[in-house]
Amino acid sequence: MDYRKTAEQILEKIGGKENLVSAAHCATRLRLVIADNTKCDKKAIENVDGVKGAFEASGQLQIILGTGVVNKVYDEFIVMAGVGESSKEEVKQAAAAKQNFFMRGIKTLGDIFVPIIPAIVASGFLMGIMEAMNFMVNNNFLSINTGSSVYQFAVLFSNVAYVFLPILIAFSAARVFGANPFLGAVIGMIMIHPNLQNAWTVAAEGVHTTQSVFFGLYSVDMVGYQGHVIPVIIAVFVLSVIEKRLHKIVPAMLDLFVTPLVSVFVTGYLTLAVIGPVFVFVENSLLDGVQWLIALPLGIGSFVMGGAYATTVVSGIHHMYTVIDLGQIAKYGFTYWLPLASAANVAQGGAALAVAFKTKSGRIKSLALPSALSAFMGITEPAIFGVNLRFLKPFIAGSIGGACGALYASIVHLGATGTGVTGIFGILLHLHRPLQYVIAMAIAAGVAFVLSFIMYKDQPEE
Repeated sequence: MDYRKTAEQILEKIGGKENLVSAAHCATRLRLVIADNTKCDKKAIENVDGVKGAFEASGQLQIILGTGVVNKVYDEFIVMAGVGESSKEEVKQAAAAKQNFFMRGIKTLGDIFVPIIPAIVASGFLMGIMEAMNFMVNNNFLSINTGSSVYQFAVLFSNVAYVFLPILIAFSAARVFGANPFLGAVIGMIMIHPNLQNAWTVAAEGVHTTQSVFFGLYSVDMVGYQGHVIPVIIAVFVLSVIEKRLHKIVPAMLDLFVTPLVSVFVTGYLTLAVIGPVFVFVENSLLDGVQWLIALPLGIGSFVMGGAYATTVVSGIHHMYTVIDLGQIAKYGFTYWLPLASAANVAQGGAALAVAFKTKSGRIKSLALPSALSAFMGITEPAIFGVNLRFLKPFIAGSIGGACGALYASIVHLGATGTGVTGIFGILLHLHRPLQYVIAMAIAAGVAFVLSFIMYKDQPEE
């Protein structure tokens, strides 16, 4: 492969160096920010030697080249384009400047939740394992000492990320909003302080105490915010605004003392008095609406969402679903949204696999097969952008398969104990009902494979 020629053709197809704003790369993709997308010929880029797919996401043109290859093409590319090396973060900032308010908001949610997903996944997996073990012990399928330190410690560890979720979110949100992350963590701690009634006891015990605020203007319930997401994000955003403003007006010699004190006190008071109560209502309304949709008769709502999920991945708004997942886990004990997403993801894998089986093109086969396997593991971008959306009919087949799998998941009321992982490994979040999960995924992938195999036809080589 001629890396210089590949770089030269990519630069030509994007409209030349005059149309390039910035460039960076990750492990497998060249990430470009383009000034005028109308001058970019994406279809022609996909036919460049070495390119395995190209798609637009989060304001960036991302060109899939593969591990090892992308580094060498990038080195040639930046020399030809006459631009310096940019970090992924710099490219993200350049791309964000081109996005509208809504897409910037979605990107912000992604930036907040992506760093804490490993913690959420770890707890979710362990919760699923402990749920399965409890079931087996209670039904005499397994005989173990549930009083042992190993078992008791595992129970303790399994839900820790969800118990202290507001602290994780607050710390991450503070970094995204440009506030001091440790002050953000303090706001998260305030929201689950032991002096506040645990939010999970309210349904059974009612509200124990209320507190008059704003000099007797009204009263608020003294209840914590365990499991809540939106109130935490809004509170930390307010903290960032106050802290930045104080840094500008407080004299340098007093800044270290005055700014943290005032920022935390004012934000904390506003959080317990206004932000918390208002945005808990907003969050609960959102969750109730989603649950109403999922609970529509015969699984109609889940069928629609399972079919539409892949389209939201294309548009980049799927990052907001973490809010739904975490909110449902806190409110219902399970997320009924994750199985829908998992069905949609494996369906795109099934559609790409059908392309790999049917195509006579070695180039498409070498792209479709690993992309399908990646989708079965829960990473769908290579399958969606590199194969299915490129030929369109497999994407439609995948969407229909996802809808069918989601329909079954809804009918059997399948829920996950955590979030962050879909596909094959998603079964670890469904160990309490593994058979139903396997059936839902088999339906999704099977329907998508059959439809894609029927609908796909090789296009004439250009």
